[in-house]
Amino acid sequence: MPAAIEVEHLTRVWPQPKGPPVVAVHDASFSVEGGEVLGLLGPNGAGKTTLMQVLATLTTPDEGRVRVAGFDVVEDPRAVRRHLGYLSTTSGLPARLTCRECLVLFARLHELPDPRAAAEAAIARFRLGDFGDRFVEGLSTGMRQRVRIACASVHRPPVLILDEPTAGLDLMSTDDLLREVVGLRDEGAAVLYSTHLMHEVDRICDRVAVLYQGRLLVVDTLDGLRASTGTADLAEAFRRVVGSQGLS
Repeated sequence: MPAAIEVEHLTRVWPQPKGPPVVAVHDASFSVEGGEVLGLLGPNGAGKTTLMQVLATLTTPDEGRVRVAGFDVVEDPRAVRRHLGYLSTTSGLPARLTCRECLVLFARLHELPDPRAAAEAAIARFRLGDFGDRFVEGLSTGMRQRVRIACASVHRPPVLILDEPTAGLDLMSTDDLLREVVGLRDEGAAVLYSTHLMHEVDRICDRVAVLYQGRLLVVDTLDGLRASTGTADLAEAFRRVVGSQGLS
């Protein structure tokens, strides 16, 4: 059975109006299985956003092949979107709709046969019952983020891409959201989880991929990364991986 996410020799280049083009991702290959969280690590400008945008069919690769849930992102982007939930740092919600109305809207966008039933199932799954009829504009940051993830996964996709989902959240809201991610993984979803926070990686990720200057430096388990770098501290392990390539 193929992996839920398959990336083979992906390269994406952004042309520039002046100067040489920027190679955002260079010859990257990795996979993510169902029931697994892969942490995507790298500093700002490493190419993480471009990589996630390719997976989400928001931009196309210049070289290589990418499949999501068995579907090619270039040859069958509509099928990829049906099997994918994507939460970017800029994903928003209509402020004047209630949580329940947002979920129904997203279910309709995914062309689900019974949008209202799908919305109610998501409300139960994400424990939104007390907030279902509140307007989005009146929600706390943490609750709004929970609704965003519920909307991204209302169609029960086998693949989820989450880009810094806990940014700006307090401790309790972060705990709630991480539990939701673990729950989705335990239901069998493949999760690509981009973050700068190593304690989140340690808590929920099964493996990590380190991206720097467009190059995928390592893909390994957390224990494998610690062993290969000779440190138990994930932040220090990240620094040593980058430093070993002469890129620090």
